[in-house]
Amino acid sequence: MPTVTMQKVTVSLPNDLIEFADRRATEQGISRSKLIANLLAEVKMSEEDTLAAEGYQFYAQEAREFAEASQQITAEIWNNDSEAG
Repeated sequence: MPTVTMQKVTVSLPNDLIEFADRRATEQGISRSKLIANLLAEVKMSEEDTLAAEGYQFYAQEAREFAEASQQITAEIWNNDSEAG
């Protein structure tokens, strides 16, 4: 398993968020730092999933457009061959 480099940071949060974080961390049996790291990792993964989905939609649209253009060209070729023969 790869080693994860950790770094200490200082953040300022409103008291209600600290209390919420402490309750959730206690419920989950983890530290406040681990809770915050997990939440940030979830947001990061969500953003990456959104970007991937947008990319897939873009390429799917390109593929549809190519297929439609290819279908039109193929139909024209078939029509020309039928008229010539």
